[in-house]
Amino acid sequence: MIANADALLKPLTIKGLTIRNRVMSTSHAPGYGRDGKPQERYQLYHAEKAKGGIGLTMFGGSSSVAPDSPAAPWNQISVADDSVIPYFRQFADRVHEHGGKLMIQLTHMGRRTKWDTEHWLPTISPSPRREPASRTIPKEMEEEDIARVVKSFAEAARRCREGGLDGCEVSAAHGHLIDQFWSPSVNRRTDKYGGSLENRMRFGIEVLEAMRAAAGDDYVIGIRMSGDEMIADGLSQDDCVTIAAEYAKRGLVDFLNVLGGQARDHIAHAISLPNMSFPVAPFLFLPSAIKREVDVPVFHAQRVTDLATAARAVAEGHVDMVAMTRAHIADPHLVKKLSEGRADDIRQCVGAGYCIDRIYVGGDALCIQNAATGREATMPHEIRKADRRRRVVVIGAGPGGLEAARVCAERGHAVVLFEKSGQAGGQIGLAAKAGWREAMSGIPRWLVAQATKLGVDLRLDTEATEAMVLAETPDVVIVATGGTPSRGHAKGADQHAVTTAEVLAGAVEPTGSVLLYDEMGQHNASSVAELLAKRGCLVEIATHDRMVAEEVGTTNQPIHLRELYKLGVVMTPNMELIEIYPEGNRFVAALRNTMTDAEEERLVDRIVVDHGTLPVEGLYHALKPASVNHGQTDQDAMLRGEPQPYDLSKGYALYRIGDAVAGRNIHAAIYDALRLCKDL
Repeated sequence: MIANADALLKPLTIKGLTIRNRVMSTSHAPGYGRDGKPQERYQLYHAEKAKGGIGLTMFGGSSSVAPDSPAAPWNQISVADDSVIPYFRQFADRVHEHGGKLMIQLTHMGRRTKWDTEHWLPTISPSPRREPASRTIPKEMEEEDIARVVKSFAEAARRCREGGLDGCEVSAAHGHLIDQFWSPSVNRRTDKYGGSLENRMRFGIEVLEAMRAAAGDDYVIGIRMSGDEMIADGLSQDDCVTIAAEYAKRGLVDFLNVLGGQARDHIAHAISLPNMSFPVAPFLFLPSAIKREVDVPVFHAQRVTDLATAARAVAEGHVDMVAMTRAHIADPHLVKKLSEGRADDIRQCVGAGYCIDRIYVGGDALCIQNAATGREATMPHEIRKADRRRRVVVIGAGPGGLEAARVCAERGHAVVLFEKSGQAGGQIGLAAKAGWREAMSGIPRWLVAQATKLGVDLRLDTEATEAMVLAETPDVVIVATGGTPSRGHAKGADQHAVTTAEVLAGAVEPTGSVLLYDEMGQHNASSVAELLAKRGCLVEIATHDRMVAEEVGTTNQPIHLRELYKLGVVMTPNMELIEIYPEGNRFVAALRNTMTDAEEERLVDRIVVDHGTLPVEGLYHALKPASVNHGQTDQDAMLRGEPQPYDLSKGYALYRIGDAVAGRNIHAAIYDALRLCKDL
């Protein structure tokens, strides 16, 4: 048991509502809403956390209370009419069945949304100031707009209560409408809703008073707010403490959910959703300061990835409840595992930000390392035993191979796992060597620990051959040999370019001037550019895309760009590398502008490229002829969640997964493994 676990597992009572422990998941936007409602997928996602022992789970970050705060962007929830109430009741029943409590976050987004979606209504805000993130210029709210929105919040609170939810919180964080009124960076009004901090607090007070009147004084209502906006023209820490104390003193809120920063632009957003470049719990001091000034419970969430940190935060009195939202995306059963003395079995969040980054490009929230999260209807978090024990050989101990070995061992099969190198983890081992992405090593570390615990026969420093595989008399062979870095298609690249993988592996150590050409737009090239610049190289990163790191998401891309700017890296978009040739002991890179076809040359000491990977497939093709399925996965059976239909009495079935099929990413490799192996 971890230190201070008792403090974390102690119940918390708020206005007659008893929450079984001090661990929660904050409201967030997984992109699972459908037709503005929290339907089955959304409900199962949160019910799994309740099944896993969480005290409180919040959903609907952020659920809209009015038509001019549309629910359509990011597949959100609309609480703007009574049609949502039956879904709330069904949702509450699912979570309550497993002993958890369920709340929702209500908001009006104000200027922080889109006007050209759903109802095509203009965005609104206290002042007509454009927000860089949403890119909208809002209508300045008239008093009639204020009264209308206040009424919408009140009606939404009533619907929450009638829907059987245990409470609700109002979002006044991340630059939503209430904190747009609070913040001098937005509110430039001169009437009773602007000017002094007292006036700027007025709108939020009216909202909460109306919600109280509609839902009843005995209903739990809280607010999520920043403890410091961390922008020059925004709310200071002192301002935020004053707001929190005033709202609590008036009896308007039953809890305060405090975070750091806000989200008006890309870098502010990345700071408010801290990734692995930040230390654990970087903004805990903010709720701690507010807790000293209020007599209501204080919650906090921001990169609390491990239970030891969470327990310390509660035991030392910094907060009353700690949110581990992304940690629950990685492992929804973490509280159950803690209470059962199985903390070592917790799949810990590494802070990759894959879950959030997908949302901001219109995708759904998925965990980079847990393929069952968000797929609870079809993918298990707990693997059931197979009816018959098989002998399984897995080749390659990257993330896909490790997950395949783990799941097959959970099924009860005898598993042999071959890995040609002396260390498991595959390309993750390289990624972890690049700058601030070291935490990625946590993914294979957990997988190796679980596989070892389950009795997988892991053979490192052993390159599998056809004869070695067949000597194991396998029923199933899974090829997870990964990919080999591609040097791309530029003339001379095979002879004169080196790959980002070679740099990270230490096979090549560039010095002097370096041109780094990025065809992928992912983390690799930016990470290596940072690494080389820190070593003293003069680095230019060129890319075919419109900008560097174009495929990297909202929580990570701004951090890459910030570091590249700090290090003086030259960033050149819209360029294609067409040729490399030597000149003396240096190299010339010929680049073509993708917009104008104009060509340029660079004379540098080294040219590094990132073109992704190509499958390592030699062993697969050697094993394919003798396999009963000719190496093919029955896709229809797999997508239906049914076992593969091949007769193993006639020989072994052969499958390949992850980058051994095609270069993709960590999540794809792990998902390939889970959805195949859960039915083997």
